[in-house]
Amino acid sequence: MSQIIVDKKQENITEKKTIKTYLAKLAPLLALILLSGILTFLSDKFLTVNNLMNIARQSSINALLAIGMLLPILTAGIDLSVGSILAVSIMIMGIVSVSMSLNPVLGIIVCLAVGAGFGLLNGVLLTKLRLPHPFISTLGTQFIGRGIALLVTAAAPIAGFPYIIQFVGREFVGPIPVSFILVIFVYVVMHIFLTRTQTGRYIYAIGGNPEAARLSGIKVDRVLIIVYTISGFMAGLAGLVMVGRVNSAFPLAGVTYELDAIAAVIIGGASFLGGVGTVAGTLIGAMIIAVLRNGLNLLNVSADSQMALIGVVIIAAVYVDVLRQRKKRK
Repeated sequence: MSQIIVDKKQENITEKKTIKTYLAKLAPLLALILLSGILTFLSDKFLTVNNLMNIARQSSINALLAIGMLLPILTAGIDLSVGSILAVSIMIMGIVSVSMSLNPVLGIIVCLAVGAGFGLLNGVLLTKLRLPHPFISTLGTQFIGRGIALLVTAAAPIAGFPYIIQFVGREFVGPIPVSFILVIFVYVVMHIFLTRTQTGRYIYAIGGNPEAARLSGIKVDRVLIIVYTISGFMAGLAGLVMVGRVNSAFPLAGVTYELDAIAAVIIGGASFLGGVGTVAGTLIGAMIIAVLRNGLNLLNVSADSQMALIGVVIIAAVYVDVLRQRKKRK
């Protein structure tokens, strides 16, 4: 009889833990719904088709940067260079497709290749030079990328891109921005990559315990190089979307964009300690930032106040992560 009671208590404890885990995973989505409800109440312009599609379009660049940023954070790393990679990618694309008047498809390929190349450089610096933390290697490439972006055109912007380059960031399918359709496609692919492939599982394993991953036979260096290459590629893709929106490339594009990308990943439930985070959570995190910025604009909140409020949201998200890690240790 006593054994039955013990078993029932154990079942209740397990069930409570399962419910708490489920609610923790739903927290970012619930926050997005709550934020949207509040803004709907405060502004009659918020819950309109035009505004919602505007939010989708505005979120696209950060969403692409964030899905790239998710991978380094899953490995307990970080990529501070994505804003600069975005800038140098679009500046070199501008030289190829506008200044040199070469095939615009070649310009797109160059943009993505430059992004991936800088990401590859980040991975190589981290793994082959044995730098103590990706903060150092990516901070260095942040300055290198920004410097090259300024040097290649003597800090002058480039405008007048061909239509095919503008297409992704400019066009719509019905009311839906093509850029957001691209985001959904990329996120589906990344979900499959992280959950259904061996490399995806290795990424989580490295974030959970890099030494154990190494001892189990995982080629940690190779996986990290892949991680940072993908992050750089996503920065180049985000740059392509930006050029489509504004029809110009300028060397100071992407300044502080890495902060929004990091915020989206953490708000979406990932942990700086690695091994925790999802593709869906990252998309929700990016949408929360976009909805918050949009709502504050509708409410005529100044840009300075917006920065302060978003800073508070980021601190709150990191603090939630800290509390979550404390509970795990207990």
